Amino acid sequence: MSETETGLPPALPPTRGGVVAYLTVDGAMRASAFYQKAFGAEVAAAIPPDEKGRTMHVHLYLNGSSLMLSDAFPEYGHPLQPPQSFSLMLPVDDIAAWWDRAVAAGATVVMPYQEMFWGDVYGQLRDPFGVTWAINQSKQPG
Repeated sequence: MSETETGLPPALPPTRGGVVAYLTVDGAMRASAFYQKAFGAEVAAAIPPDEKGRTMHVHLYLNGSSLMLSDAFPEYGHPLQPPQSFSLMLPVDDIAAWWDRAVAAGATVVMPYQEMFWGDVYGQLRDPFGVTWAINQSKQPG
């Protein structure tokens, strides 16, 4: 990052959301590009990749929240580990549009979306980086 005229680093973009997922993936810049295409994410900030093509930080805005990414840096105690035992919940108003865009971008269907016993429409996708996305459209008041 470049420094401002005062000698201080530029201000970081604001973080959105009460809890922010910070994913370590194999190819954070590629994941950023995928999330932009699949989910309409916008890049708030990104540190340029190092000589090995790895970046230590990408900050995205996605559906009103922040999502942060980095590559693995095993030499600093952050090895790549496959995602496990979690999913990212994406609440949306139009599940078909979000779903179709993500699948067209390369997400694979884990569980097709359908109306669930609690009344919402819900399904799961897996992105090319192994992350499971639970997409939910709340039941509209009738």
